[in-house]
Amino acid sequence: MNLKAQLEAVIYAAETPVTLDQLIELVKESVMTAGATDGIEVKSRVRLALEELTADYYAPDHGIEIRQVAGGYRMSTKPEQHDVVRAFAKSLKPPIRLSLPALETLAVIAYKQPVTVPEISEIRGVDAGGVIATLLDRKLITTAGRKAVIGRPILYKTTREFLLRFGLKDVGELPSMEEFEKLVAQSFQSDLLPVEEHATQDALPTSRNEEPALASPEEGSPTEPVESRVGGDASS
Repeated sequence: MNLKAQLEAVIYAAETPVTLDQLIELVKESVMTAGATDGIEVKSRVRLALEELTADYYAPDHGIEIRQVAGGYRMSTKPEQHDVVRAFAKSLKPPIRLSLPALETLAVIAYKQPVTVPEISEIRGVDAGGVIATLLDRKLITTAGRKAVIGRPILYKTTREFLLRFGLKDVGELPSMEEFEKLVAQSFQSDLLPVEEHATQDALPTSRNEEPALASPEEGSPTEPVESRVGGDASS
């Protein structure tokens, strides 16, 4: 029984990040057969095998790595391979795209969550209500109850899908707001499309009234790796 090989196969085959508990449940019987005396030792052996596997992929002769994303383990391309994988992913399937107003609104929610629409609108300087539905439909945000103030406005927060799209372990991995804005500008200034939302909802200058690709893994997230398995994650 090769524990590292089993874990590697499961992580590679999974469509979504595999949690430690899921991995333990899958290999528990074989680990016990190999000599583990109880659940604590099984967990310890699985953790050690994951650490060794992660270290193996960290070597420069590998183009992919094993990372912790959204509470689980997932294979991703290394940052230095982004360009070639992004080009390949683009050739297979059009990426999910968001308008610049929607991307700005998503950024505010990510950094200020949980936050209400009036608070988002105040920060952006324009009405943000029109793009909330788009972000909800894309499952990038969700409701988080209501704020205990007059009117009890709905609170919004980012979702697990948001973490998956951006290749983040949690929102703590987000860069500073200033760095995020610079990266977005650099990444999308040459790849803008017409805005989805009505001009009456988000009245922005003409130079910004265009729609860039969402900074998701398949488009080469400004902060995280492009997913490596084109058949599953890389082109999704």
